[in-house]
Amino acid sequence: MHRSRLLLGIAAIFAGITVSMVSLGFAYNLVLVIFAVPFAITTGILWYHATGRLAKKVEREAYRESGRGFGPSPGAAREQARQYAREQGRWQAAGRRGTTGQGRGRTGGRAAGGRTTVDGSSGPSPTEAYRILGVDADADEDAVRQAYREKVKRVHPDRADGNEEAFKRVNRAYERVRNDR
Repeated sequence: MHRSRLLLGIAAIFAGITVSMVSLGFAYNLVLVIFAVPFAITTGILWYHATGRLAKKVEREAYRESGRGFGPSPGAAREQARQYAREQGRWQAAGRRGTTGQGRGRTGGRAAGGRTTVDGSSGPSPTEAYRILGVDADADEDAVRQAYREKVKRVHPDRADGNEEAFKRVNRAYERVRNDR
């Protein structure tokens, strides 16, 4: 419940009660200040939940604990960038090898996507596609579709911890697997 108006309203009411109890406590009886503490804690929790920060925190912790996929752990982005650079080097080397005497011009037979495999097709190899999706090569279509949906949900660029490059990589892998079937 991101930015729920109802929860924000309830949090505002609890904040008002807390402020009233604290001010009356200092004016009349300090026992009211003690009773204001649970209201203050409740106000904080409601606000944290209503603004969506609680859900984001739980999601980040679940990602870190799972250790699967393209999680947002601090070193994962660096490692992912290194891996991407290594893959780019392999793709470019394969593209250069494939240009000799085959009349492909300067692009080395690259498709509009920008990367080619050794056989000249665009995107990852079938083996890499299955690895990216996290399924076996003999997996049925439902398992592949389910793995694709899970990966896309994790890395979608619209999420706070989303990764556009990983999203594109997962999409290319899924397209490759679908086209090879």
